[in-house]
Amino acid sequence: MLQIGTPAPDFTLPDQDGQEHTLSDYRGQKVVLYFYPRDNTAGCTKQACGFAELYPQFQEKGAVVLGVSKDSVASHKRFEQKNGLPFTLLSDTELVAIQAYDVWKEKKLYGKVSMGVVRTTYLIDEAGVIVKAFGKVKAASNPAQMLEELA
Repeated sequence: MLQIGTPAPDFTLPDQDGQEHTLSDYRGQKVVLYFYPRDNTAGCTKQACGFAELYPQFQEKGAVVLGVSKDSVASHKRFEQKNGLPFTLLSDTELVAIQAYDVWKEKKLYGKVSMGVVRTTYLIDEAGVIVKAFGKVKAASNPAQMLEELA
């Protein structure tokens, strides 16, 4: 996980509509940058829907929510439409941001070892500096937790 107080690594990734987004585009706003393993899985859907439900409150606090996974643009579009997500999902098929933010880790599931995204959320301030970092977050409670961090 990246250190609090360090500049957030910049990246350019396509969203669910194929539009390019660069982290530096969001300077002047707080950014909740969350990394999740896969679209349309139980935990990831719970987390995304939690952010969607609280999204107006994030906007009131001047924060942008960006979700990142290695799923394709098309997968993100289906995920957004199926769940009515009002925020941006970024497709990182080349693992550019995923590796820059140190969330690509060895995972064990039923004794099988594989590489994957460890659910991690960063809060980045208006100047592009990491002010909070949470690793191995709980999908269901992470959105409310991040909203509290903005207070």
